[in-house]
Amino acid sequence: MKGLKVCVIDDEPLMRLSMLDALEGIGCEVTAAATGTEGLAILSTRQFDVVITDLRLPGADGLTILKACKERSPATEVILITAHASVDTAVGAIKIGAYDYITKPFQMDELLLIVDRIGKILELRRENLELKEVLEDRFSFGGIHGCSHHMRALLERIKLVAATDSPLSIIGERGTGKELVAHAIHLSSPRRDQPLIKVCCADLPETLLESELFGHEKGGISGAIRQRRGRFELAHKGTLFLDQIGSLSFTIQARLLRLLQEKRFERVGGREAIGVDVRIICAAQHDLQEAVNQGRFRKELYDRLTVVQVVVPPLRERREDVLVIAEHVLETQSANLGKSLEGFAQLSRELLLHYSFPGNVGELEQMVERAVALGREGEALQPWNLCGFQTCPYLGGAPQVACGFCAEGLVLQIKKPVVAAPMTLATAREAFERDYIVDVLKQVDGNRTNAASLLGLSRKSLWDKCKRYGIPSDRGETEESE
Repeated sequence: MKGLKVCVIDDEPLMRLSMLDALEGIGCEVTAAATGTEGLAILSTRQFDVVITDLRLPGADGLTILKACKERSPATEVILITAHASVDTAVGAIKIGAYDYITKPFQMDELLLIVDRIGKILELRRENLELKEVLEDRFSFGGIHGCSHHMRALLERIKLVAATDSPLSIIGERGTGKELVAHAIHLSSPRRDQPLIKVCCADLPETLLESELFGHEKGGISGAIRQRRGRFELAHKGTLFLDQIGSLSFTIQARLLRLLQEKRFERVGGREAIGVDVRIICAAQHDLQEAVNQGRFRKELYDRLTVVQVVVPPLRERREDVLVIAEHVLETQSANLGKSLEGFAQLSRELLLHYSFPGNVGELEQMVERAVALGREGEALQPWNLCGFQTCPYLGGAPQVACGFCAEGLVLQIKKPVVAAPMTLATAREAFERDYIVDVLKQVDGNRTNAASLLGLSRKSLWDKCKRYGIPSDRGETEESE
């Protein structure tokens, strides 16, 4: 197997040389040792894919090498060479981690066959690991879905800020998923095992919000018949997420600033100072600098809360994520309702990709949830399922004022369906895959390396698909040039 790193340990010079020549002949990178002691020294400084060792060696025997190898590099596979008299020992070695054994005398092809088999297994492991990383890092993290460069940058930002303990602010339009970002930051932080407490500052009037945040003593507020702990106390050692932070009154802003400075506060109507260890994450639809300039938000508090900022891009700036999110919601809602649906019709995909989504991810989720509810069992979701109007223009009706698609004129831009002989499901999937690859290639100016990264494919897989679908290269790239 080309590129496979192999260590051969054998005290017989002719056997050692024969194995080295045979393995290099199939493209392996081979290092050889003549004694067990020399082999252990090599294994302590370098990592190999495969170790081939005689069972009986001067210095340290094959079992010692096997155990040392598995301790330092569990993924390394070990092949033992043994005489017939030691077969029982070799079989026992398999139970403690050896991949296989081969008995003397043996044909070199027998050994190469075992090495080739290991090479294929290791390749599968690497592909599975790469696929897992693609799915986790590029498409989903803490409930956040997306494959665009905007989302990859956001996820990297989340991982960086999660490691700190500073207050931070999340800025993003309505529906972009600021609460999900806060949740992902908490789950990636050292406080992950402690509570994440959430408060929407715009939901309560000032008096009730102050009590909600800081708690109150008996009689501290009207109708308070007993003591109550506030959200800061409940979030002790954990994280407190304050949504719509810009709606805080000056009074509560002052109390919050003092808490950030002193790490302590008093309940409403109380005198006892209560110490807390809380990380504060706040969220707003716009940067609060304008509110500071207008005198509606304290400059000192703004400086404290914006030590670190995370900006969540609107959905219109990351259209590559629309279908990723839509497919996820479709899968989830279909399972919840026990429905079997055939995905999105091509026209529905076009509408989703062209629509600006002023309500961002929240609007997309609601749209797909409605479509799943209205969709027919065993059929693809159509435009009229997405918009929810029985008189949708795609059904011959007039444009609807309340329909986002109609408001943006998409029904006029995107051609109506033409009745034709239905294609097979496999053909339809291939047609969509080809169109989607073409769209992604356009977005990256034909660079297939970048397109493969966005699509979650290896460059070779993308090249094969382009060749299969007859997709030309706009940049004159060849398979070898990549």
